[in-house]
Amino acid sequence: MTALEQAAPTELFAETVWLSTRSMILLAVILTVLGIATLVGFLLSRRETMGIESAIVRRFNQKVRVWWLMTAIFVFGFLLQRIGVVILFGLVSFWALREFITMTPTRRGDHRTLFWVFFIFTPLQYVLIAFGSHPPSFVPQNDYYGLYSIMIPVYASLFIPARAAIAGDYKRFLERCAKIQAGLLICVYSLSYAPALLDLDLVRTGGEPWDGGNVSVLIFLVVIAQLASVLERGWSKLAGRHVIAEKINGSRTWEGFLGSMVTTGLIAASLAWATPFYPWEAGVMAAVVTAMACGGAMTMSAIKRDRGVTDTGTLVQGHAGVLDQIDNICFAAPVFYHLTRYFFSA
Repeated sequence: MTALEQAAPTELFAETVWLSTRSMILLAVILTVLGIATLVGFLLSRRETMGIESAIVRRFNQKVRVWWLMTAIFVFGFLLQRIGVVILFGLVSFWALREFITMTPTRRGDHRTLFWVFFIFTPLQYVLIAFGSHPPSFVPQNDYYGLYSIMIPVYASLFIPARAAIAGDYKRFLERCAKIQAGLLICVYSLSYAPALLDLDLVRTGGEPWDGGNVSVLIFLVVIAQLASVLERGWSKLAGRHVIAEKINGSRTWEGFLGSMVTTGLIAASLAWATPFYPWEAGVMAAVVTAMACGGAMTMSAIKRDRGVTDTGTLVQGHAGVLDQIDNICFAAPVFYHLTRYFFSA
């Protein structure tokens, strides 16, 4: 391999436009859709409605406000470029993990273990994500994917029970360790794969270089994951007959899941121009995201039922906590990342 070939990936990464035209058009489409949704919600709220209909309208308007807030936060992160997005997701992970741990009470013997989880492993995961495959010149040159892909599921998972054992508290030991490990895996490790998308050298099928930037792919993931959850609820209300797991969540049905998978796939295919995927590939990726988003929502519902709580937090007024808003992304991000890395990365 020549020196030019060895330098090519780094040079390609350095020359990539941060916010490409495709990314800005996709953001404009999202803002337009949110504007229309806001107008529709306002007009519906003006109607004299009572009972369940007014509750549905109120929930719809609350969800739209949450989407506006999420969009504003993402745009702010994008203005700070790649490091800003990584920091943004790091802060979201920290807060989501806080909600998860608060929802599942700990014992005094876990406090020092939690210190390592919150202030060592969580920041370290995102530092490694920031370094990625193209680290800055002031750090050892390496592909840090090999570290951040195993740091939490291997090293942190081994450290947590060992540190908890040193504290000397053996009561409900396995349950306590498993809870901390699950929170770190879902809220930090899994979510960190979303900003890791920004580090990939993307190509289209067949090896054709992708010049649309990575930001649009990250936006694509977030939008599809959010749409999958909303459309699943919508289809479940319209055509739901067979509940997936009534004792976990009585409002989610197989008809809603399949309807969401098809509808989300069609929407994703229409947005394929913003990604390195061809329309049928975008549809397949959306189907995978929908399946993982449904799995994430069901998992968090099961945890909340077990703990006897309705929401993971109250940061977003009127619409649950941060973890409730991103559970779909947490479960979809690592699968989406690895499929993209394997099939659409140089």
